[in-house]
Amino acid sequence: MPSMQNHANSPGGQHVKLFDSHAHLVADDQTRYPRNPMKRSPNAPPRLPGVVGLPGGKHGPNPLNEVPDVSRMLPWMREACVEGAVAVQKRMIYRYDNSYILDSSDKYPEVFSAVVILDAQDEGTPALVRSYIAKHSLAGVRLFGGREADGTMPWLDSPRALQTWAVADEYGIVMDLEVLAIGGGGPSVPAIIALARRFPNVRVVLDHMLEPEVEDDNYGFDARYVPLAAEPNLFFKFTSINLDIYRETNTPAHEVLRRAVDIFGAERVMWGSDIGTSSGTYQDMVQRMLDATALLTDAERHAVLYETGKTAFVKGGVRG
Repeated sequence: MPSMQNHANSPGGQHVKLFDSHAHLVADDQTRYPRNPMKRSPNAPPRLPGVVGLPGGKHGPNPLNEVPDVSRMLPWMREACVEGAVAVQKRMIYRYDNSYILDSSDKYPEVFSAVVILDAQDEGTPALVRSYIAKHSLAGVRLFGGREADGTMPWLDSPRALQTWAVADEYGIVMDLEVLAIGGGGPSVPAIIALARRFPNVRVVLDHMLEPEVEDDNYGFDARYVPLAAEPNLFFKFTSINLDIYRETNTPAHEVLRRAVDIFGAERVMWGSDIGTSSGTYQDMVQRMLDATALLTDAERHAVLYETGKTAFVKGGVRG
């Protein structure tokens, strides 16, 4: 494929490099890659209209939800000047069948790094992660299990899950976590911190910033978030889900991102489009994120839009 070494323009007119740390690839070919849709957990936190492709809100009654087959994703990335992307398994469509993102990352290794989704409680998961690292240069794993009504996730540090954490630590791949709850994932913060300390060779990436609630002066980054800032191997994805929430709540996204960088450092915050789940064109997603960087310095902007994600997600991991 043609080189993607182009640059986009930031709000200040500077040329910037882009790396997308959260793209859900979905295949047009449903014979080779059959879909097996599932519903959200009844204990999952509610979503506002206009967020994650839901109709209503400021997206209107018929939001555009593009299907990011690789045949379209590659030209979208070229057009938006996005150099590379993390292909994150789409559980709501494929469950634990990771075939499409693995095949895509194998076919375009210079563009896509794969993050699979696996069952935290399956005894075969640790061996499968080892196999994916050996055969596909896996960059990360995303575990899932049950969610309690109070937002806690007992599988997160269960004995079975700890075996997979140990494999991730051995190879130095990413543990990518979607740990959401009413209250911005607060119930799981102590467990996340304990795991980050127990497995220091794992880069723990928290999707959608744990979706902080935005009704206060700190934009949701309250006392629960303070301990996270002290852990050097915790990273945070700032995605279109966050931008949707800010749009629907009339929250200035550029001020939230400024606040997040002040707390965690630009070297631990990364952009992810969430294409395949969130609504809008890929170009729209890129532009909204560029606009959100208006209060960052050039160095911070480069880190958030490119360097942090590119450095965190390493194909095959980082030993030692």
